[in-house]
Amino acid sequence: MNTLKVRLLIAFACLYAAILAGLGFVLGQLFPVYMENTVRSNLQEAQQHLSDYFTSEKIPITDKQQQELVKQLPDSFLSNDLITTRWHFWLILVIVLFIAFVLLMFTTNRLLKKLSLSVEHVTQTALELAQGNYRARAYESSDVATTALSKSINVLARNLQDMTMIREIEQERLKTLINNMGSALIMIGREGEISVVNDGFLKLFNKNHDDVKKHVFRELGVDENLEEFVDHVFMTETPYRKQIEITVHQQIKHMEVYGAPVIGAHGHWLGVVIVMHDITELKNLEQVRKDFVANVSHELRTPITSIKGFSETLLDGAYQDEETLLSFLEIMYKESNRLQMLVQDLLELSKIEKEGFKVDVAPTSFNAIVKSAMEMAHIQIEEKNMDVHLEEEGEVRVLGDANRLTQIVVNLLANAVSYSKPDKRIDLKVLTHGEYGVVEIADQGIGIKQAEIPRIFERFYRVDRARSRNSGGTGLGLAIVKHLVEAHNGRIIVKSEEGVGTTMRIYIPLAS
Repeated sequence: MNTLKVRLLIAFACLYAAILAGLGFVLGQLFPVYMENTVRSNLQEAQQHLSDYFTSEKIPITDKQQQELVKQLPDSFLSNDLITTRWHFWLILVIVLFIAFVLLMFTTNRLLKKLSLSVEHVTQTALELAQGNYRARAYESSDVATTALSKSINVLARNLQDMTMIREIEQERLKTLINNMGSALIMIGREGEISVVNDGFLKLFNKNHDDVKKHVFRELGVDENLEEFVDHVFMTETPYRKQIEITVHQQIKHMEVYGAPVIGAHGHWLGVVIVMHDITELKNLEQVRKDFVANVSHELRTPITSIKGFSETLLDGAYQDEETLLSFLEIMYKESNRLQMLVQDLLELSKIEKEGFKVDVAPTSFNAIVKSAMEMAHIQIEEKNMDVHLEEEGEVRVLGDANRLTQIVVNLLANAVSYSKPDKRIDLKVLTHGEYGVVEIADQGIGIKQAEIPRIFERFYRVDRARSRNSGGTGLGLAIVKHLVEAHNGRIIVKSEEGVGTTMRIYIPLAS
């Protein structure tokens, strides 16, 4: 902008110099003519004054003498004055023209400065707008020629700012929607580069934005099944839906994947978008339901088959043998008891798992609960000639339902007896740990494999099926225990070593 101002000043200086030089040249040409006419007029006036003087003074002189005297007057008697006047004229003319040139340049500089500042500010505002700063505004003044331009620039800036604000709001809404949609999403460009990815995808594959930003999808190292799905969408350019299994961090996940091409406004193909719904939990629940139906059918079939078989045998004539009759009736009685226990446990578990199930909590002595459970299980303990040792760290009062807590401890104590060999020892402890009352039951039984510990609270899951069935268990005890502990806002922790024994710790909130 300063360069433009200097160029304009130089141009105006040349123009002013040319105009003033032309004016000086014209005045310089007219001044000698004017001076010559003036001298001649003055000479004629001098001759006339001299003639009038002779006449008025009545000096005796003839006309011929008078004419000769006038002719003797030199034409250049004012030449010295004329030369001096001419030099003075040129000096004054140069000074006047120089002053006029300076005044014109000063005025022009002021005008150009004011105009250039306005243009410079408008230009700077335009540059700020080009760089994305839509808050920039040009200075508006009514006494400069760029007022209309400044107003137009400001209107443009306001419109751009409003458009940008609306765009940012829409982008934030879209970003929030994508990141909180509950599914993994990724958009892949035409060349295979990743253009959009949400937090669900990054969390699923344990990636961060730097790992995927401006990278090719093939470089992510995802499961082959997902890569094949993406290739299918790329090749067919049609929407596609499929359930696939992918391995993520050595875990198998079931995913329902939907892919579709991204088409621009003019039918231009931009890439594909992939949305993945994690249905692993649904698959697991479906499998649990299938296993539950199969297990219930199996558990019911065994006692029913026994009862039916023995009853048919008795009807065929075996009832006439009193010893056989009593033996069969005893077996049928045990199987019917087992069937009754299974139905009761199923009803109990269904009740506990029902939404809204609550326990009647009240301050309860954990010590009394454990002693009561020992009394209820003493027959099983004596049958195996086992030693049960109780260690108490003072009185421990918890906030719980006494009947349900007794059910929990009896169930765990019965499991410890069932899965231990005769003449073994069971250690019980009642203590406090932080804000919880704790009951610890440690046996010297068969133990549990580490891989099986997370599954022992599943319905009908047995560590040793033959031993469990022989002991009369239904396979639902630990599932009931887990739900009852959670209903008390507590937790249960299992530690076990195969062939050594199992320790179970129940944590129930203390009564305040």
